[in-house]
Amino acid sequence: MAAGYLDILRTRHATRLLVGTLVGRLPSGTAHIAIVLFTRAEGGSYTLAGALAAVYGLSTAVGQPLLGRAVDLYGQPRVQLPASVLSALGMALLALAGLGSLPLAYAAVIVAGVCTPPLEGGLRALWPTVLGREDRVHRAYAMDAVAQEVMFTVGPLLVTVLVSLWSPAAALLVINAIGVLGALSVVVSEPSRTWRSAPREAHWLGALRSPGLLALLGSFFFVGLALGSITVAGVAYADDHGRESVYGWLMAALGLGALIGGVAYGAWQWAGAPERRLRAIVALLALGYLPLMLTPGVVPMTVLAALAGVFLAPAIACSFIVVDRHAPRGTVTEAFSWLVTTFGVGAAAGTALAGPAVELGGTAQAFAVAGAGGVVALLVLLATGRVLAVPGRTPVAVRVSENDRNGAVEPGFSSGHQA
Repeated sequence: MAAGYLDILRTRHATRLLVGTLVGRLPSGTAHIAIVLFTRAEGGSYTLAGALAAVYGLSTAVGQPLLGRAVDLYGQPRVQLPASVLSALGMALLALAGLGSLPLAYAAVIVAGVCTPPLEGGLRALWPTVLGREDRVHRAYAMDAVAQEVMFTVGPLLVTVLVSLWSPAAALLVINAIGVLGALSVVVSEPSRTWRSAPREAHWLGALRSPGLLALLGSFFFVGLALGSITVAGVAYADDHGRESVYGWLMAALGLGALIGGVAYGAWQWAGAPERRLRAIVALLALGYLPLMLTPGVVPMTVLAALAGVFLAPAIACSFIVVDRHAPRGTVTEAFSWLVTTFGVGAAAGTALAGPAVELGGTAQAFAVAGAGGVVALLVLLATGRVLAVPGRTPVAVRVSENDRNGAVEPGFSSGHQA
C-alpha cells in the first residue's frame, strides 16, 4: 500500500507541490477559527464572529471559480501569488485595525476571501504533467484528499498554539505569512511556471457549460451540507453529554475514518467508469451518516463517527477524477475551483440548517440533516446518471492527451500541458 504513495512522493516536484499547496492553503483552512478567536479577543460577540467568518466563507466561494478561470487563461504564477499576497494583506488589515470600524473589518475579510488563491485546483491540474500515468494521478488525488484531512486537523491546532504563545492577531499574521510562502514555493516550481491550459472555447459559462460537471456539483453541494451539519450536531451532542472534549473526539474520529478510507482507496487499482464508482461510494457515505441519528453513548458514537468518515476522502478523490473527465477543454482549474466552492457553500448551508434542527428537534434531528444530505447527494447522482455517463472529453483514440503536447499522459486522460 505504502509503495504506491512513496513512488509518487519520490517523483520530481511532487512532494514540493503537495507540501507547498497544503502550506499555502493553511490560511483558508484555519480562517474561520482564527477569525472567531480574534473577534472574541477584541471584545466582539459570537454573533459578530460568526458573521465575519460567514462573510469570509461566502467571499471565498465567489473568488475561487473566478480566480480558477484566470489561472486557466493566464497561467498559475500570474494569478496564484498576487492573490495570495492580497488575501494575506486583507487578513493583516483585520489583525492590525481590529474591530474599531466594522465596515473596515468586513472589507478586510471580503478581500481575504475573494483573493484566496485556487491552489487546490492548481495542484490537481499539475498532477498529470508531473506524474504521467493515469493510475499514479488517481492515487495522487487520493493522497491529496488524505492530506486535506491532516491539514484540517493540524491547522486549527497550530492556530491555538500561536494564540496561546502570542495573541489571536499574531496568529492571523503568522498563518497568512506562512500561506504566502507556501504559494510562492508552488509558483516558482518548474511545473507551475511552464503549465498552460489547453485552448478553450470562449464562453461566458466557462466550465459550467458541462452538464456532467453541473450534475457532480449538484451532488457535492449535498455532501458538503451533510458534513457542515455534522459540525453543529457534534457540538450539540457534546453539550448533551456535558463535556466539550467529546466534540473533539467526534471530529477526530471523523477525520481518522476519512484518513483510513482515503489511504485504502488510493492504494487500490480501480477498474470501470469512475462515475459508477462514485455512485457506490456516495451510497456508502450516506449509509454511514444515517446511524449517527441514534446518538448512543460517547464510545459507540465515536465509533460511528469514524465509520461515517471512511468514505468521505474516497468520495472526494473520485470526484476529482470525474471533474477532470467532464471539465470542458481548457477549464480544468476553474472546474476544480467550482467543486471547492460548491462543497463549501453546501457546508455553510448544512451549518445553517443544523442549528434550527437542534433547537426544534434536538441533537438527533441535526444528525438527520447529515443523513438527508447524504441521501439527496446519492439521488442527484442517480437522477443524472445518463448525463454523467457521457464524459465531456475522452480522446481514447488518440495517442496523446489533448492537454499534453509532450505526450506525457496516457491516452484518454488529460488535465493540463506544459508549454
